[in-house]
Amino acid sequence: MCDDYEALKLKNQICFPLYACSREIIKKYRPFLDEINLTYTQYIAMMILWESKKISIKDMGKKLFLDSGTLTPVLKSLENKGFITRYRSREDERVLIAEITQEGENLKEKALHIPEKIGNCSKLTAEEAQFLHKILYKMLGE
Repeated sequence: MCDDYEALKLKNQICFPLYACSREIIKKYRPFLDEINLTYTQYIAMMILWESKKISIKDMGKKLFLDSGTLTPVLKSLENKGFITRYRSREDERVLIAEITQEGENLKEKALHIPEKIGNCSKLTAEEAQFLHKILYKMLGE
């Protein structure tokens, strides 16, 4: 007998294990990020700034797959903590720029071992993690 509703079973969805894994991984980050006073979303925003030093908010949103409604409060919080500054571009005042401060740069040293600690929490081998990384970015169109 054919089950017409097979496609609606949770176990048959690719989105559900991705969603559940994402939530579980972010939970594992929490104790490490609490030590440096960041949320996960603040952490990934800081990762962009540690790499680029300054970036338009629009470009940061694209890199993080976040809309401005989600990103703006994150950046306001980072600015209130003294990790970044935000200002209008001199060339085009419609463009808002985020730039890392020295205090934000200093935070990088405190965050240095977080990826390794998270890697130690994983049940994947290094090869499996690399393969999953490749597949996930393929799904994102990168």
